[in-house]
Amino acid sequence: VQLVESGGGLVQAGGSLRLSCAASGITFSINAMGWYRQAPGKQRELVAAITSGGGGTNYADSVKGRFTISRDNAKNTMYLQMNSLKPEDTAVYYCNARRLLGVLGVYDYWGQGTQVTVSP
Repeated sequence: VQLVESGGGLVQAGGSLRLSCAASGITFSINAMGWYRQAPGKQRELVAAITSGGGGTNYADSVKGRFTISRDNAKNTMYLQMNSLKPEDTAVYYCNARRLLGVLGVYDYWGQGTQVTVSP
C-alpha cells in the first residue's frame, strides 16, 4: 500500500485547509485509516481516525469541533478538513493506513507527510 498526502501549506490563524491522502496498492487490506501529526520536538500524535467503512471516527480532544475526517472508498482517498486553524496546529501531517493481523498485531503504512503551517 502506498500513501500520498497533499493539501498542506501556509495559512493564517482562523483559516482552513483540506488534506488528502490517496492510497494505492492492496487497498482492500486496509482496516482503518487516520491522520497523525508531529510538531518539532514533539512526539507524533493521533489527530483523527476513521474505520474502513467510514462509519466510525475518533478525534483528538484538541481538534474536536474543528477538524473532520472522511474517506471516499471509491476513490481510495481520505480527507482531513481543518477549520479554525490555530498556530498550535502547525506540524507535519502524516497519513496512516492500518491492517489488523489478528494475533500478530497490526501493520501500519505511512505517507511521506505534508507540512501545515499556521501563522498567528
